[in-house]
Amino acid sequence: MFEFIEANREQRKVSMMCRLYEVTRAGFYAWRSRERSERERQNEELAERIRVVHHHSRGTYGSPRVYQVLRKQGCSASENRVARVMRVHRIKARVATIRYTNPKLQRFFDSARNEQLDMDLKAPDQVWVGDITYLKVGSIYRYLAVVMDKYSRRLLGWAYGKKKDVALTLKALNRAVRSRRPQRGLIFHTDRGIEYAAGAFKERLAELGITQSMNRPGKVTDNAYIESFFHSMKSDIVHGLTFTTDGEIEAAVRDYVPFYNGTRLHSSLNYVPPATYERLA
Repeated sequence: MFEFIEANREQRKVSMMCRLYEVTRAGFYAWRSRERSERERQNEELAERIRVVHHHSRGTYGSPRVYQVLRKQGCSASENRVARVMRVHRIKARVATIRYTNPKLQRFFDSARNEQLDMDLKAPDQVWVGDITYLKVGSIYRYLAVVMDKYSRRLLGWAYGKKKDVALTLKALNRAVRSRRPQRGLIFHTDRGIEYAAGAFKERLAELGITQSMNRPGKVTDNAYIESFFHSMKSDIVHGLTFTTDGEIEAAVRDYVPFYNGTRLHSSLNYVPPATYERLA
C-alpha cells in the first residue's frame, strides 16, 4: 500500500512538472532514461577540476583566474566554457564592497607633491605605496596599515591596531624596511592622511633617505594599487565572515599575506603571484 501511494505521488509530481514546462510525460521519461552525452560527462569532469582550483584559492578565484590555472595544468577548455560551467554549478568568487568611513579626508599638514606619476618602473623597490583600511571586529572598527611595492604589488609590511595614528603607519613602514632594506632614493606614496603627514613619519622617511609622495588633492585614484589590494583582501578573507576578537582577524591577515604574495594570481601581472613576478623580473 505504501509503495502504491509513493508511486502515485511521484506521478503527480511528474505531471505537474510536465505541465509547467509544457512537455509530454513520454518525453520527460525518455529524457530521464537517456544516457549522458560525452560533452556532459566532460563538463562534469571539468566542474570537478574547477572545484579543486576554487578550493585551493580559498574560494577567491572567479572564472578568469580559474581558467589561467587550468590552462597551466594543460586543460584545453576555453575561458568561456570554464565560466559557463562555473555558472551552471554555482561556483563563484567572493566579492565585497569596500566601505569608507571618511572618503574625502581633507586634513593634511602640507601640499606634498605626487612624485610617482608617470614613472616607468623597471624593478622592485623604486616606489612603495601605503594606506590604511578599516576592519570590523564585533561592533567596532580596527585599522590595518600596509606597505606595498608598486612594481610587483608585493605586500612588504603591515600593522594592525586599535588606533588610526602615526604609530600604526610607522610600524608598517619599519616592517617593510626590515624586510627589504631599500637603498636611499626610494619613493613612498600615500594619500594625504594625517597619519602620513605627521612630523614623526616625515622624520623617519628623511632618516631612511626616502622621498615622500602624496595624492594630488581630490585624486584618490593616484593610489589605486593599494585600493585594489584592500578590495582583494576583503573579498578573500573578510566578506561574509564575522570576527569577534582582535586575535581572529589579525591571524586571518597574517595567514593571508603569504598566500597573496606567493600563490594568488594577479591579473595585471600576467597571472602570476607578486613573488613570482619579482623573480622573473
